[in-house]
Amino acid sequence: MTWFESFILGLVQGLTEFLPISSSAHLRLTAAFADWQDPGAAFTAITQIGTETAVLIYFRKDIGRILSAWSRSLFNKEMRRDHDAQMGWLVIVGSIPIGVLGLTFKDQIEGPFRDLRLIAVTLIGMGIVLGIADRLSARTESGGKHRAGGQRKTLRELGVKDGLIYGCCQALALVPGVSRSGATISGGLFMGYTREAAARYSFLLAIPAVLASGALELTEIGEGSHGHVSWGPTIFATFVAFVVGYAVIAWFMKFITTRSFMPFVIYRIILGIVIFVLVGAGVLSPHAAESAG
Repeated sequence: MTWFESFILGLVQGLTEFLPISSSAHLRLTAAFADWQDPGAAFTAITQIGTETAVLIYFRKDIGRILSAWSRSLFNKEMRRDHDAQMGWLVIVGSIPIGVLGLTFKDQIEGPFRDLRLIAVTLIGMGIVLGIADRLSARTESGGKHRAGGQRKTLRELGVKDGLIYGCCQALALVPGVSRSGATISGGLFMGYTREAAARYSFLLAIPAVLASGALELTEIGEGSHGHVSWGPTIFATFVAFVVGYAVIAWFMKFITTRSFMPFVIYRIILGIVIFVLVGAGVLSPHAAESAG
């Protein structure tokens, strides 16, 4: 991997990680369209540490309160009723599904799941799901009600059941093209949460999963089928992803308070169709740019 490739891939990671359009799919597609070797799942996981660092800084006050309250709840039963302490436990509970499935399907994630045809299907499929969730949210928020007849929910109403559902939605993002934020935000909207609440929990929930995934993949850089990816370009791409990702978070959190997700829905569907057309016409191989080995 050249330094130019690492810069572009880091830029793509930073731009797409927090938007509901799938960063892993865009890294895979960028390499395919540019006729570069697929950077691989390890490179993707490690560069996500950069964007997750942006989350840690952007939500540092929230995270600080949650960690403090959660730590005290380990020894003080009264603290277990505290909202921030409960959020700490809910992030842990919600991280279980992706942890279990990530380890179980590690080989598939690094191999068959990176097929461009599957990416096209997930881009379109999750785009439709996000569109339905967004329309439902817009309709109920305009009426000030959710499906059950009350106000749409905030994170103070998040419980273990909803936390696990969020976690299962996040686990779908193990397949490139799904999108971690797209899946978890859609799940939150279907469960009656506000857009801001769904997005905020989505970002908090991603922290343990992304950091753990990146740590597990550290030994894969420069090894195996993706030996063309070395440490220098990987670190550079991670730094670029951090800088760009921080700016995207700030923009996205403001965007969702007044705008719908429909631009992302339309983009996902068009991109998925374009991939199908190019693969069907033989312009692009479904395994384009994959590394040998």
